[in-house]
Amino acid sequence: MSGGNNGAGRNGQRGHSSRQDGSRPPGAGKAAAGKTVAAGKAAIAGSAAAGKASGAGSSKGGGKPASAREVALDVLVRVEQQGAYSNLLLNSSLQKSSLSREDTGLATELVYGTISRMNTLDEVLEGFVSKGIAKLQPWVRNLLRLSLYQIMYLDRVPSHAAVNEAVNIAKKRGHQGISGMVNGVLRSVLRAGDLPVLPENLGPAKRISIRHSHPLWLVQRWIAEYGVETAEAMCASNNEPPAISVRVNTTMISRERLLEKMAAEGLEVSPSKVSPYGIVIKGGGNPALTSWYRDGYLSVQDESSMLVAEVVAPEPGMKVLDCCAAPGGKTSHMGELMKDEGTIHANDLHPHKAALIADQARRLGLECVVTGSADALDLEQKFEPGSFDRILLDAPCSGLGVIRRKPDLKWRKQPEDIESVSALQRQLLQSVSRLLKPGGVLVYSTCTTEKAENGEVVASFLEHNPDFVSLTFASDVWNRLEGTALAAGEGIQLLPHHYGSDGFYIARLQRIL
Repeated sequence: MSGGNNGAGRNGQRGHSSRQDGSRPPGAGKAAAGKTVAAGKAAIAGSAAAGKASGAGSSKGGGKPASAREVALDVLVRVEQQGAYSNLLLNSSLQKSSLSREDTGLATELVYGTISRMNTLDEVLEGFVSKGIAKLQPWVRNLLRLSLYQIMYLDRVPSHAAVNEAVNIAKKRGHQGISGMVNGVLRSVLRAGDLPVLPENLGPAKRISIRHSHPLWLVQRWIAEYGVETAEAMCASNNEPPAISVRVNTTMISRERLLEKMAAEGLEVSPSKVSPYGIVIKGGGNPALTSWYRDGYLSVQDESSMLVAEVVAPEPGMKVLDCCAAPGGKTSHMGELMKDEGTIHANDLHPHKAALIADQARRLGLECVVTGSADALDLEQKFEPGSFDRILLDAPCSGLGVIRRKPDLKWRKQPEDIESVSALQRQLLQSVSRLLKPGGVLVYSTCTTEKAENGEVVASFLEHNPDFVSLTFASDVWNRLEGTALAAGEGIQLLPHHYGSDGFYIARLQRIL
């Protein structure tokens, strides 16, 4: 398999091994986690007013290419200051850089790891920065964060190297006071021993929030919905690097044969335990840069996401509607299951995203996919009632099941976002259900873990539509996952720690009248 960066989706093999226990190894001494030295205090005050340092951390003097840590720092600052999406910004920054493959892996690890662990890092730094990290310039604050991340979580980065690199960057971008403060803070960290040190009287929600770095409101919500033990398992799992998984295009090759080909190329691969169409790859770069991808033998897709088309269970010759189809992974999977016989109307609100679906279909050799662009709420005006044998509503959602791949998402979302999108989900489900034939199947799915967007939406729909019944637990997927996945109302709920895949909800409904 060709090598390549897969950092844009946090779906690549990291270049440096990470600890997952939330602590760093003991330092050289057992000094208490106190405030930094007096010289550091003055430097902090100076850093807040200093005009020398560039806001986004651009280097002074030019000439020498930016290092992995400098690229990561620039991305972190822009994510914080401009609200940029980490995956898109990191991908473009790496494309512009001249980093080696190993340094690309380090930069990717630093960006995603620092964002993912931000709560924990900030809690620790508050114990060492005399006037608090909020008063630091953004680039200084993020330099301390990414340096502390290396010290606490990366086994293969020596702590002294992380400190020295941070001081060098501070000298280049700031002044002597800032570099002295950075040096003082990080060396105090090294002397402090195991971190973080949490007070014994913390309640479970606050403890989980700090140790596993999730917003307190979200931890409290998950405790209320799933209990303390499951909520902590979810948070811990969200901090682990995501697996690389691909779906086999069985119209071209069997999973067994593709596994053989990959193993022959020296890849460490295994069949997915979640989906009979999936392969999990350890290492080996970006699958989308391989000839197998170009030739249509595989698609990059999370294992949980692969289950959706299987639950839809479209048959050759059927007429299928995919209401919110971009980027086309589930659409193309349904086309493969139909053996490219029949028609799939793949719709997306945005024309450029509909074009992505068409591109996927062409790559996979699928001629049954017809793309269109419309608001899904308007589809009942576009098609006649009872037009389709199968309907997939992969609904817009909060996305809280994919935090592992998009760690900045957990810091962007608020409780009101869940309530707002759940109202839209109810409208969409009611609207598109009118397009289903009697005897047809409608599948409702989301990539979130929230009951307000999942079980409650489906329960409300069934209450108001007695001509629909749930068939979720009669499916092969439930038979395979029962005992691990949860029965959430009338749907299947996969949580991120169940299989190390995305959190996903899937309900299979049939119209009986």
